[in-house]
Amino acid sequence: MSMIGLYEKATPKDLNWRERLLFAKKLGFDFVELSIDETDDRLKRLDWTLAERKEVVEAIYETGVKILSLCLSAHRRYPLGSTDQQKRKTAMTIMKKAINLASDLGIRCIQLAGYDVYYEEKSLRSRALFIENLQEAVALASEKGVVLSIEIMDDPFINSITKYLKIKEQIPSPYLQVYPDIGNLSAWPENDVGYELEKGIREITQIHLKDTLSVTNHFSGKFKEVPFGDGCVDFEGCLRTLKRLNYNGSFVVEMWSESSDDPIAEIEQAKKFLLPKLKEAGYLDGSNDSSDETTSL
Repeated sequence: MSMIGLYEKATPKDLNWRERLLFAKKLGFDFVELSIDETDDRLKRLDWTLAERKEVVEAIYETGVKILSLCLSAHRRYPLGSTDQQKRKTAMTIMKKAINLASDLGIRCIQLAGYDVYYEEKSLRSRALFIENLQEAVALASEKGVVLSIEIMDDPFINSITKYLKIKEQIPSPYLQVYPDIGNLSAWPENDVGYELEKGIREITQIHLKDTLSVTNHFSGKFKEVPFGDGCVDFEGCLRTLKRLNYNGSFVVEMWSESSDDPIAEIEQAKKFLLPKLKEAGYLDGSNDSSDETTSL
């Protein structure tokens, strides 16, 4: 059976790491995905002291809940493809520190945001700079045994597995893989989602479970905080396709309930929607089909 993880931003923001891991465990999750986004508070984690890193590792062993992946979205603010040399330098510093942090915490996979640039104008140069710096990043990660996995994004630069594979052709390393967010993948109308999953199955490390609203000619789409079941994602179809393709990796439930008045209720509602679909596809066994289904994965 596959492991099911919870995105850190689904958990209350004021928890320490032992409390956060126990929170996820109580709700039945196998692991947590750590977030290092573009905010100063989360960027500071890259400079955790040895004692602070040890505290997190001890929490992992005490609770039995791992941190298997790191969502590195800090490159929105400091993109690898920026035409600003100082921003590119900062982007690579962030990359190096994230790889070292992942290595120290036992994290196997860093999810990279697939943006050449985000707040700047895209160009052929920004694409070239992104690929050049990604190549260096993959070399650094391979030295530490850490996989860099590019997320399929809410941005046209890499909004399909097909586009990821075009870049992978230029950096043919086992330490560069893809991390499909099936919400993002489904929101772009030009994507044949089943074909995309089939084409990229050899490259997939993890899967984000999230709902979205589709991009249209008159709507830019909604890629965050869409309640499960209210969006465009065919979860049954995606999960059945992945199972048919023998995908046995983990899934991460991606939510943003860290500032919610009742995050537990929101997570339980998401589980109520997702659990039957995961079980039907064969990713969870039937041992949880009791009255407490909404409290245990």
